[in-house]
Amino acid sequence: MTSVSHSSPKALSHIRVLDLTRVLAGPWATQNFCDMGAEVIKVERPGAGDDTRGWGPPFVRDGAGRETSDASYFISANRGKKSITIDITVAEGQALVRELARRSDVFVENHKVGAMAKYGLSYEDLRAVNPRLIYCSITGFGQSGPYADQPGYDFIFQGMCGLMSLTGFPETPDGENGPVKVGIAIGDIFGGMYAAVAILAALERRNVSGTGQYIDLALLDSMVSLMSYQAQNYFLSGRVPKALGNSQPNLVPYQVFRCKEGKIILAIGNDGQFASFCKIAGRPELASDPRYSRVGERRRNRDSLVIEIKRVMLERTTREWLDLLNPANVPCGPIYDMKQVFEDPQVAHRGLYGVLPHSAGGLAPNIGNPIHFSETPIRYAHAAPLLGEHTRPILSDLLDLAPEAIEALRRKGVVG
Repeated sequence: MTSVSHSSPKALSHIRVLDLTRVLAGPWATQNFCDMGAEVIKVERPGAGDDTRGWGPPFVRDGAGRETSDASYFISANRGKKSITIDITVAEGQALVRELARRSDVFVENHKVGAMAKYGLSYEDLRAVNPRLIYCSITGFGQSGPYADQPGYDFIFQGMCGLMSLTGFPETPDGENGPVKVGIAIGDIFGGMYAAVAILAALERRNVSGTGQYIDLALLDSMVSLMSYQAQNYFLSGRVPKALGNSQPNLVPYQVFRCKEGKIILAIGNDGQFASFCKIAGRPELASDPRYSRVGERRRNRDSLVIEIKRVMLERTTREWLDLLNPANVPCGPIYDMKQVFEDPQVAHRGLYGVLPHSAGGLAPNIGNPIHFSETPIRYAHAAPLLGEHTRPILSDLLDLAPEAIEALRRKGVVG
């Protein structure tokens, strides 16, 4: 992770995003814009802010090593943003948001369906003051349909999209194993990424048409689309895919194997890789066996082939297998815990870990953005902001409010 260089060009330095999101999906979308150089103004509730500020421990520590009020969850999705506190439930707060939207390119929110209209901040309301505005609403089930008004959380979408029926190990007759969720809020992350892609497309369209548009982004939709080839397998075969543990439905061997010491992932995707593996494993006859020589045959004879490979893998340690298989271009890898991930030399080389200055006086660890531009490299200015850290500068510099006007709003509780 590289610190900011003010002389470096940034891909989206000409874009301003007004961010009325909280928790994860929306903040993840807008953090991507921030990483790419956009000015992202995060509007938060006075006195409380984004819910995830308090989702700790752990919390960020200040320069003296004391815990702050900002949790790791919050700083994972809000780096580089500016925080302004506005009470959008009152008319004066709504007027401030409309004025900020008039001067922005993108507006992102993830409130319940109809909430923004109640506050006079719907797409129609803001389009009236800024026809070029790209307005993105991120909700659980979308703006229409029988579930539109229902609250939704990542865990629910993992179940509803079919993902949990594919993860974990096959359920046994006694009810053991069964559905398992992914260990991160993957629905929020992918929903945020789809939102970012959609907003970028809408911005490009605006360059042609001159007008903005509305984006309806549902987390359930995002998760269903994520089912990709597993859904396609079902469409073509009529067979409902089931959980295979660490196996893959179309490729064999493509799973975790126990070694003499430790475990290893084998991810063999073609016949050439399989032949190379068999040669190194001392079992070249497996590659010429008509039951296993082709991808489709290996899949049909999965059970017998896996038994053979299990025996072979127990002959060496994980490290020994990695040292033999990697030079031969046989896809394989270790299974890391989070500590080991960031100790890996490839991860370190790619700059995926770093620390950023935090306004409380300490340093905040962050995971880097995976995008590498040749002409507009991503640079990071600072960690996630303190609650309301930029309220006065934004009101003063962007909205041209006088100090006495800002103070009057503060006394009324309109801003923090």
